[in-house]
Amino acid sequence: MFCYQCEQTSHGTGCIDNGVCGKDPQTAALQDLLVHGLKGVGMYAHRARQRNVIDPEIDRFVVAALFNTLTNVNFDAERFKSLLLECGRVKERARTLYENACRKEGVTPERLSGPAEWMPDADLIDLIQEGQMVSLLLRRERIDPDVAATQELLTYGLKGLAAYANHAVVLGVEDPAVFGMFHEGLDFLTRSDVTLEQLLAMCLQVGSVNYRAMELLDQANTGYGHPVPTSVRIHPRQGKAIVVSGHDLKYLELLLEQTAGKGIGVYTHGEMLPAHGYPKLKNYPHLIGNYGGAWQEQQWEFDAFPGAILMTTNCIQRPRPGYQERLFTCGEVGWPGVHHIADHDFTPVIEAALAAPGFAEDGPDDTILVGFGHNAVLGVADKVIEAVRNGALRHFFLIGGCDGARPGRDYYADLADSVPDDCVILTLGCGKYRFNKHDFGTVAGIPRLLDLGQCNDAYSAIRIAVALAGAFECGVNDLPLSLILSWYEQKAVSILLTLLYLGIKNIKIGPSLPAFITPKVQKLLADNYNLAAISTPERDLATALN
Repeated sequence: MFCYQCEQTSHGTGCIDNGVCGKDPQTAALQDLLVHGLKGVGMYAHRARQRNVIDPEIDRFVVAALFNTLTNVNFDAERFKSLLLECGRVKERARTLYENACRKEGVTPERLSGPAEWMPDADLIDLIQEGQMVSLLLRRERIDPDVAATQELLTYGLKGLAAYANHAVVLGVEDPAVFGMFHEGLDFLTRSDVTLEQLLAMCLQVGSVNYRAMELLDQANTGYGHPVPTSVRIHPRQGKAIVVSGHDLKYLELLLEQTAGKGIGVYTHGEMLPAHGYPKLKNYPHLIGNYGGAWQEQQWEFDAFPGAILMTTNCIQRPRPGYQERLFTCGEVGWPGVHHIADHDFTPVIEAALAAPGFAEDGPDDTILVGFGHNAVLGVADKVIEAVRNGALRHFFLIGGCDGARPGRDYYADLADSVPDDCVILTLGCGKYRFNKHDFGTVAGIPRLLDLGQCNDAYSAIRIAVALAGAFECGVNDLPLSLILSWYEQKAVSILLTLLYLGIKNIKIGPSLPAFITPKVQKLLADNYNLAAISTPERDLATALN
């Protein structure tokens, strides 16, 4: 196998025996094959769409299937086999759609090759062998390394886009234009006649559509009401408990409905923390608080959750042996030997929680603040603007993104703690768990730490930045605002492409630059956007405030 799609990749170059995330070579081959098959779907679906013929079933399948190939989503070979068999059926459906559209117009359909010709074998072993023949490693060796790097940037941008689009689809919100980007991008990846400049342009196009996808997800999530500033308990209460991680608010809502009156406390974890700020969710009295969230707990070190049952709706780390009976997954998430809820009936999770001892005693009554989405922050925009104009508020720092285990991520907590008292810290994503329990106080009557939400709530950060730029009659790059981001996987790539599409410059990312980016591509991004790696908190802070 070979994989370097995440920041944790082995030795900073690529995983070759087993993935740091826990992915084995067989699963890696099946994922590579699924991406190959989806390119075939895209080749036909894109051409059909150019003739104004679309099929929602094809659209939704491509998004869900591509989402399955993200880091830490699906590691179950049998489920990949099912996806691959379905991919073959969907590809033929797309081919028929395209060919019928051509015949209706009286034109001869284009004869497509490569991924368009692929059909899956019914045997899992044969599918694994097919995947090895179209592996990332083999593809990378056949083309110019800079083109290969930019193709991977595009591929991972599409994967991140798939995550946000899929979360919105779960809540019943979608846009045909977003689906069209997947088909166009996947088709584009099959071309051998593209230049580096054309690839970068397509990456920015993905960034544009990702902004729309995050807008759709914001629209879907705010169906639970716009987030409001809310104090959230961060230690457990005595009693039966389920701890829920992930992004999808719909699954949390369903669990809350099904656990009502059963004497089970529900806690959020990781990216589910912002759920407490949504009015319709915070009204459930047994949504007690947030428990855990730093990378150690995201590794599902179950001793940190004594007596509780855990359920993840969106991502999973390698579960420790012997603890599978306490872990449940739903949505697209899967791991061999772990219970998967496929039909939205959480009875097995509830029964397991009732049988488990639960938390033995109450913890301290400490709380943190969440719920500072764009609606809440822009509601006090006049106060913020006045604080900037009178000099009480000097600078904004967006410090957020993904968390991870690689050494160097303490940088983000050290940076946040070093930010001067006359500055505000905006944060989002699970990277905030490095410092969101610290006491930052207030400035000009405003909390110095404003938690905007999940990683997709980069949309809120952009809305806030654009509104401030409008108020000060300047560009976003002229604001007293510094973006210092941590990344881990493909959702972060799609967000970066969105920021670049919007022309936002001087972004710093870390703890390391992507392994798939070559020096030439890195230089292009640095020259055009001044994109750079983090250095030290002291140096980066001094640069931002000068």
